Amino acid sequence: MSSRYSRMHARWKKPVSILLPVVGLVLIGTLAISSAFARSQNAPSGTVLGARSSALHTSATRGTLTPASRVAPTKDAPTKGAPTKGAPRPRGVRPLHRRTKASVAASQIGRLPLTGDATLSSGTAGTLDRNFNGVSSLDSANTNFGLEFEPPDQGLCTGNGFVVEAVNSAYTIYRTNGTVVSGPFNVNALFGEGLTEFTSDPRCYFDKATNTWFAIILFINSAGTESRTDLAVNPSGDPTTPWTVYHIEANDDGTGGMPSHPGCPCLGDQPLLGIDAENVYLSTNEFSILGSEFNGAQIYAISKSQLVALASTVNFAHFDNLSIGGAVAASVQPAITYGGAAAEYFLNSLDPDGTFDNRLGVWALTNRHAVTLGGTPTLSSLVLASEVYGVPPGAVQKGASSLLDSGDDRMQQVQFMNGRVWGALDTAVNVRNDTTARAGIAWFKVEPFLSGSVLGGAALQQGYVASRGNYLLYPAIQADRAGTAILALTVSSARYFPSAAYTLLTLDRSTFGPVHLAARGTGPYDANATRWGDYSAAVLDPDHSAFWLATEYIPPHASQTTDGANNWGTRVLEVDARE
Repeated sequence: MSSRYSRMHARWKKPVSILLPVVGLVLIGTLAISSAFARSQNAPSGTVLGARSSALHTSATRGTLTPASRVAPTKDAPTKGAPTKGAPRPRGVRPLHRRTKASVAASQIGRLPLTGDATLSSGTAGTLDRNFNGVSSLDSANTNFGLEFEPPDQGLCTGNGFVVEAVNSAYTIYRTNGTVVSGPFNVNALFGEGLTEFTSDPRCYFDKATNTWFAIILFINSAGTESRTDLAVNPSGDPTTPWTVYHIEANDDGTGGMPSHPGCPCLGDQPLLGIDAENVYLSTNEFSILGSEFNGAQIYAISKSQLVALASTVNFAHFDNLSIGGAVAASVQPAITYGGAAAEYFLNSLDPDGTFDNRLGVWALTNRHAVTLGGTPTLSSLVLASEVYGVPPGAVQKGASSLLDSGDDRMQQVQFMNGRVWGALDTAVNVRNDTTARAGIAWFKVEPFLSGSVLGGAALQQGYVASRGNYLLYPAIQADRAGTAILALTVSSARYFPSAAYTLLTLDRSTFGPVHLAARGTGPYDANATRWGDYSAAVLDPDHSAFWLATEYIPPHASQTTDGANNWGTRVLEVDARE
């Protein structure tokens, strides 16, 4: 299969068990290095940039969900100890469904984006109001019976004075000043799953319009015969109170009224979360649990009003057999939609051969209210020309010969704000006055438009963020209503341990930069564990004009790991762009 995700790489997570005392503070500063700014490309308003004809996707199944459990996570989850029945076991293999990463050949260097280079200014951009250590490898060990898991796939949501951070193995609820309200807890407790069951890829969002928290996670049973996406809902506004959990089946083996797909029972890898006024949206990449089959992206639209009401029957629509740009669709990111919108929009990158590409997939779901009524909405897609992007090289880190896994070029976090869709992804870049290809960031702002259900795209603005001599990893982009945008990311190089950083859109709204270190890494990542990411998080504060960010870095070892191995941590930031 030529799909970009046709090969599965399963990697074990290594347990560790020795606790170290809490010592040290993390330094805060600005990354005093050269930085290549984003190169902006703008089209006149109303101009379609290389758009190809819109396609309708009609293979849809309707169904209903019923509540599976109601959990009080802060009461039902022990922070330490062993399972009450049986011996603890690792939560198994973390499926990593990516294409094989090829090294960047000399002949391909010329195809890489050529970015500019500029000196960074001193000081931070905006005001860094909050800056504290989040969930860590130590928290993973304390809540998972001495086991640590990597990487800390990042979920972050905030509202009503709370900040919830969930990663693959654990979650904690904070006040906005960084004090812990409760936790850390085993992340499975939030979804009513056994504490040693396999789960992965948590994400969450607080919807101010309905005062409701939403969270999702991938689940696979121990026998490898059942998979689903768990969706937890809390309409109380207080994340410490009970959540109601719904199960979205991912087996797709013909049972339960769902489609029958090749190689199934299957799993819905790396579930993605979107939301608008009508529905909650999930998108997954479907793989056979035991085989090698890849069945492409699956999109689910689930009635938001019924979820908020904790209804006994919740309607959903499921789209499958999706393709775009001559290839099977993958990692179709639904937008977190702010304000009114004519549709729910999605973005995905296109690069079926895992080399380089210069196209974006833009998707729109219209007739969205049909989901609540038990009907089927309309899904369409369009291919837009874009700047070139490609799979980034592994990232050098100070103090170690091992490279950090800088991921692939799938689309990361997506938002719809003020009529525009924002997205960003990892890419290889060729920085001016730099002789080595680096990992950097490609970002996009698309203005979609609709004529009935026919989708078009216009006024594409785009650019790169790169740093001469350095590697920028796992961006998460977020825009605000004033037109400002921010990127959360990790910085690593021969000069810098893996560090938490951010960059803001400049005042002319055409470039990002400088790149600012919010928390300097204190050492290299464990040489035997080079997984990183798999994604950062950025969210707009629902009550203020500020951004909340979370990304992976290396915190003071003694305070964040049990033995110095698997020594990852996360950093949570609040940035006010107005100051």
